[in-house]
Parts: sequence; structure tokens; C-alpha cells
Amino acid sequence: MASIRTRIFQSWFRLSRPMTLGVRAVVENHAGQIFMIRHTYTPGWYLPGGGVEKAETSLESLERELLEEGGFHLSAPPDLVGIYSNHLVFPNDHVVLYRARPGTWEQGKATSIGEIAEAAWADPLSPPEGTTPGTQLRLAELFAGAPRSAYWTPER
Repeated sequence: MASIRTRIFQSWFRLSRPMTLGVRAVVENHAGQIFMIRHTYTPGWYLPGGGVEKAETSLESLERELLEEGGFHLSAPPDLVGIYSNHLVFPNDHVVLYRARPGTWEQGKATSIGEIAEAAWADPLSPPEGTTPGTQLRLAELFAGAPRSAYWTPER
């Protein structure tokens, strides 16, 4: 009886409190630059990443997204920077941010077809024009000593 009750509660919980989870990475090279992308389907410059799929861990999702968007193969675990609420984009959305420092990844060929409009290595203190506000906040926190926020996008 307890297992039926548990399954009913879990089902109700998932329906009443849906949550989405995404991953992003600050991929750094030896020159101190970070890898950034522009998608074909939404404006702005972003850190590489995307949504965590069913049955994936956040790290598996990150590895998949880095390969798709930048051709990166992780050779060592990235640093976990934090987990951020992203409620302005979608209610109950969260983003897990990782940092892949030089020497923890190898460059290969990106596997995504048609998703990436442009990719570039950028100065984290002077990202490309059009960098999204959430990305700007993370870069300021990591590279300019800005105070950490629990929110991915600026609060209203």
C-alpha cells in the first residue's frame, strides 16, 4: 500500500510542480577567453548549453551540449559554479552552471547542424554586443568580482 501511495504522491507532485532544468558552461581557453554562441532561433550571445533531457544527469547533458555546440570533449570533470533560478524565462526553470578550465577539455568538431549561427572566443570582461543579461551577470560574478546572485536573469 505504501508504494501505491508514494507513486500517487509523486505523480501529483510532478503535475503540480513541474520544473525545467538546463545546463550552461563557461569554457575557458589558455588565452583567458571564453567560448560563446549565437543560436539560429533566438537572439543574443550565450554560454554553450541547453536542456537536460529525460534520464540524463546534468553532467551528461553538459557533455552532450558541449559536443553539439562547440565540439568540446571533457577530459576532466568541470567545476560546478552554481544552480540558478530562471523564473523570468519560465516559471520554475533552473540553470546549472559549470566551468571548464583550460586543460579539462579537448577541441573537436561541433555536431549540431543548423542550431548555431555563430561561435566565438571572447574576452569575459568584454563579451560581444548582444550578450544576454544572464550571461553578463555570470561573467561579472566569475571574472569581475561581482556579488553572486541566486537568479540567472536580473531580478525585476
